[in-house]
Amino acid sequence: MHKKAAEEDVDLHCTTWRFAAEMNNLAPWKSIPAECADYVKNYVMGKGYATDLERVSEEALIFANSVEFSGDGKDIWVFDIDETLLSNLPYYIDHGFGLELFDHSEFDKWVERGVAPAIAPSLKLYQRVVDLGYKVFLLTGRKESHRLVTVENLINAGFQNWDKLILRSPEEQHKMATLYKSEKRDEMVKEGYRIRGNSGDQWSDLLGTSMSQRSFKLANPMYYIP
Repeated sequence: MHKKAAEEDVDLHCTTWRFAAEMNNLAPWKSIPAECADYVKNYVMGKGYATDLERVSEEALIFANSVEFSGDGKDIWVFDIDETLLSNLPYYIDHGFGLELFDHSEFDKWVERGVAPAIAPSLKLYQRVVDLGYKVFLLTGRKESHRLVTVENLINAGFQNWDKLILRSPEEQHKMATLYKSEKRDEMVKEGYRIRGNSGDQWSDLLGTSMSQRSFKLANPMYYIP
């Protein structure tokens, strides 16, 4: 009985931690709490994560269908890539589901394999957004040197017909993600684009300047990018 109660306490603790993480109420964190390793594993490998992703996609679809276009080709939707369009879950299965500190060189090796699968609800949203006539801009923190493998991975996963793919230049590697992505959105707005929707798994994908009319945050309890 005591063991069951203790397990329930851990589950409750980790549920509230995940909720606080998703709501951006935590101080910047570098790894998941050690006691929540099994909880996060069970969440991302189970129905909860898949259902949460489906809900975000469904809500984004409702909004995407509701927008009245201006007719000048300047209505755009911005998508992040990692944990938004492509899933790196196969990588995180081998790296503790966020328990290990992030290793840039190891992750780069994974990216260079170009085998990340599509997040199915996001692919559905993406295809609908393209069909509706939005211009699609992909804004990622990936390195410019990974452009070719990223393009191949996206196409092989089913993503096609985007209008612009924006990656970090070597000069931008030092910038915080919120600043980097804000600056890129600022450029879009200066060029006359209206950012109708923005989909990302990190708050740094969505917050800052030149925010979208509606932002859609995908669940990701495995890592945090400020």
